[in-house]
Amino acid sequence: MRDGMKNTYGSWCLVAGAAEGLGYAFSQALAQRGLNLIMVDLQKDQLDSAARQLESSFGIKTQVLPLDLASVDAVEIMMKSIQETNCRLMIYNAAFSRVQKFMENDPAMLDRYVQVNIRTPMQLAHAYCHLHSGNSNHRKGILFMSSLAGSWGTQLLAPYGASKAFNHILAEALHHELKEEGFDVLACIAGAVSTPAYLASLPSDKSHVRSGMAPEAVVEAGLHALGRRPYVIPGIKNKLTYFLLTRVLPRRNSVEIMNRAVGKMYREKLLRSKERPTPMGRPFSI
Repeated sequence: MRDGMKNTYGSWCLVAGAAEGLGYAFSQALAQRGLNLIMVDLQKDQLDSAARQLESSFGIKTQVLPLDLASVDAVEIMMKSIQETNCRLMIYNAAFSRVQKFMENDPAMLDRYVQVNIRTPMQLAHAYCHLHSGNSNHRKGILFMSSLAGSWGTQLLAPYGASKAFNHILAEALHHELKEEGFDVLACIAGAVSTPAYLASLPSDKSHVRSGMAPEAVVEAGLHALGRRPYVIPGIKNKLTYFLLTRVLPRRNSVEIMNRAVGKMYREKLLRSKERPTPMGRPFSI
């Protein structure tokens, strides 16, 4: 296990959104496999602590990039580290998220969805592919974290779900377009994951909330599928839900079911005009 991914993708991996939750779980799984890490996150203190812990536990090297992924120079800064280390594996896990009514988002929030969840990963992938194109002797990997929230239009998650649908479609297209040039591209489409951001988003009454998958299980599913298929849905329950709602039921019924489920889970947010949002910049999956 330790050498397989390192032999395929080289010694370095970039993880965007690496300080906690799924991003930290990806960083830990890759460190266990012997890869050095370029760790990117908005939360500098937590990022520094995570990097020190992984270096101590697994004897790897890290580069820490405390970045706001909405900034216009974020791609340039990440690409500099990618080029310096000849990094050939990139995992974009970071996402901006809110669980709230669409009209409660101000214009700056809506821009941030586009900047963090769409513009930066697309521009990063574009620059990364240009850097490594023409070198078919080595495999290159790109993993985008998507979400089942991007499969149906769901209340309280409109811009988040729309941005995650974008990630899924982008990864699926690039999987087919770039495979002959040695790129493995995957969308990891997660359901609810027990990350700090997801747990913080839950209503005070949790009686209607199902438990999320362990981040480590999602990560292992994603890393195992990379290079084998265009997308993966971790978890048997999530796979079954996706199959039933996309292959068995008409889409109109599937959308109605998902909206009822989310409305039941977050009924407090539907009843109140304002609610404390999920902290800015943290990864969130549903």
